Amino acid sequence: MSRRRRRYAVPGVEQEMQSFKAEVMRKEGYDVDPNRPDDVKYEVADDLGIPLSEGDNSDLTTESVGKIGGKIGGSMVREMIRMAQEKLASYKK
Repeated sequence: MSRRRRRYAVPGVEQEMQSFKAEVMRKEGYDVDPNRPDDVKYEVADDLGIPLSEGDNSDLTTESVGKIGGKIGGSMVREMIRMAQEKLASYKK
C-alpha cells in the first residue's frame, strides 16, 4: 500500500511541520529521531499496547490506529493552542 501524501494549507511547510512534530513528541517524553519524526508512531503504539509494525497493519482496527494518531496529533494541537494563547497574551501588554 502506498503512503498517503499530506497536503498542508500553506505550501512549503512540510519540513517545518515534521520538525514541530519531533519537538512536541520529545516534550511528551518520546525518543524522536529528527530525521525520521514519523517513526515516533511506533513508540506511541507500543506505549498504548497496539501492535503497530512497519508494512501491513490491515489487522488493526480503525479505533486502534486512531488512538495512535490522536495521541500525536492531539499533542501537536495542544502545543499550537498554547503557542497561540501565548502570542495573544503578548498583544495585551
